[in-house]
Amino acid sequence: MNISEELVLMTLSRVEDPDFKKDLVTLNMIKDVHIQGNTLSFIIELTTPACPLKDKLEGDCRKALLEDFGANLQVDISFSSRVTSLRAKSDVLPGVKNVVVVASGKGGVGKSTVAVNLALGLAKTGATVGIIDADIYGPSIPIMMGLQGMRPGIKEVEGKHKIIPIEIEHTKVLSIGFLVDEKQAIVWRGPMVSSALRQFVTDVIWGELDYLVVDLPPGTGDIHLSLIQNLPVTGAVIVSTPQDVALADAKKAIAMFQMEQIAVPIIGIVENMAYFIPPDMPEKKYYIFGENGAKRMAEAYKVPFLGHLPIYAEIREGGDEGNPVVLKNSVAGTIFDELAQNVARNIAIINAAKQEFPVQA
Repeated sequence: MNISEELVLMTLSRVEDPDFKKDLVTLNMIKDVHIQGNTLSFIIELTTPACPLKDKLEGDCRKALLEDFGANLQVDISFSSRVTSLRAKSDVLPGVKNVVVVASGKGGVGKSTVAVNLALGLAKTGATVGIIDADIYGPSIPIMMGLQGMRPGIKEVEGKHKIIPIEIEHTKVLSIGFLVDEKQAIVWRGPMVSSALRQFVTDVIWGELDYLVVDLPPGTGDIHLSLIQNLPVTGAVIVSTPQDVALADAKKAIAMFQMEQIAVPIIGIVENMAYFIPPDMPEKKYYIFGENGAKRMAEAYKVPFLGHLPIYAEIREGGDEGNPVVLKNSVAGTIFDELAQNVARNIAIINAAKQEFPVQA
């Protein structure tokens, strides 16, 4: 049977992306089809480098092609990625495709730990990433990323002084903690905080980013409203522990994002400190703060559940030592890798849901 690009695309039009519920040809994900003799090669262009479905997509394509063209066909499939975005070009963060806010209704649930490891996890996949520490009163990212005492650069652009973020592990980082003494208490009224955060957006050279992660302060106050209304936010990640007290506040955070004047999609809910596994008894799980509380909340609100994060000393030690656990080859590091993949996947689904098919930026 003669093979042509048209016939190949007809075959691949039967292969559906499980997330978008459309075929790969309609989604414009098949690129650079080449046929030479009995060898066929093409590229599947993913909507995120963190896509966890590569193996399934490759297997489904290979199966369909061999069924139509015979078992002797040599099929060479490779992957590329182009992170999707619904953003129109504007003066606010013009080079940033997706803004992801990480929020919690209360403090102490591990929100900053999730934000740091999420940003670095996305960067590990090959995405271009930045992170803003928007917790003005309690900036912790300089400690957690091992950047204490460092200062961002300054560059004059068209007569204005712009801040150059600090870069580490292919991630651009900015925190108020870089600009004030760590022993100095930040006693600012709300308008001063909002002004500082606006500068973090408008007066910083962020460049081209696939994802900008924003670590919000705890709560649901004026600072949150001001920041969200001035940022083109793609979606929010909600962090909670399983117990009822934390869940009650997390519900308020969800309600804030779902307010009509805000209308920010929920990327998903993370259940942190979900359980404890004793090092000497790896077969045991102790649900110290309750079991599956955040997961049940996600089901009740009909929003995605992004996963459980257990209590590991390694996670706490990584934050205290400035060596985030996602950078390590360990069980805990793998858990955060999976979290980053789930977040990237859900962002692509959010973007696709608002279009006939994902926007190729």
